[in-house]
Amino acid sequence: MPATNPITHRLRQGCQTMAFPDGPPPALPDRHGGALRVEAAKCAEGCNACVPVCPTQAITREPGKPVALDLGKCIFCAACVEACPTKAITQTGNHQMAVRRREDLLLGKSGGEELRLAVALDEKLKKLFGRSLRLRQVSAGGCNACESDVNVLGTIGWDLSRFGIQFVASPRHADGLLITGAVSRNMELALRKTYDAVPSPKIVIAVGACAIAGGPFIGHPQVLNGASSVVPVDLFIPGCPPHPLTILDGLLRLLGRLD
Repeated sequence: MPATNPITHRLRQGCQTMAFPDGPPPALPDRHGGALRVEAAKCAEGCNACVPVCPTQAITREPGKPVALDLGKCIFCAACVEACPTKAITQTGNHQMAVRRREDLLLGKSGGEELRLAVALDEKLKKLFGRSLRLRQVSAGGCNACESDVNVLGTIGWDLSRFGIQFVASPRHADGLLITGAVSRNMELALRKTYDAVPSPKIVIAVGACAIAGGPFIGHPQVLNGASSVVPVDLFIPGCPPHPLTILDGLLRLLGRLD
């Protein structure tokens, strides 16, 4: 049987890249669950069932007040969802979770019940980075889960480069940093030097629970509980790890490419 002509084979393959954001986003897998929602009005008086099951102290409840959930600390294990007898905490299946301010990841308490999704950079920075953004990725003590989902964005199905976003080897060629990992003490100096090597103006993106707040290692003496302890952060993308769609959504929101 004669071999298929490579060009003919390629044409038969067609376009393998998803249509997002012009088309509907791909569905999240059932086990992912998406962002969490807190409905404070459903909290039973005196109930603290969800608090002790959280492995990262992301859930708190002060006496006489409704439950509060910090999505920056959350590792999305859904233990709180299963433990809550009134279903005050639920999974939404929504991939949109990136925010510009750390406090916007606080649900309940003073943070409200809905996420305040990330807004775009100011006009000057959007003009600089909106069509061409080069990032240096720094794994500051990560487990390789967030790093793997960041790498997925470079595959043919996602094709991050079609948005003008690329990863570069040198911070001197970068417009900013994308940081994963809880920032171990061994990586503190390396992260500072990498940040200093990026020419100004520059941006910093924290990806995953570890980079935001320390993740499952929060409070350990050998980690610094996230990137904000070392460098200023412009975008927080929660998850453990975040789905590639969540990361892409956050990047495009930062550049003003999504409404």
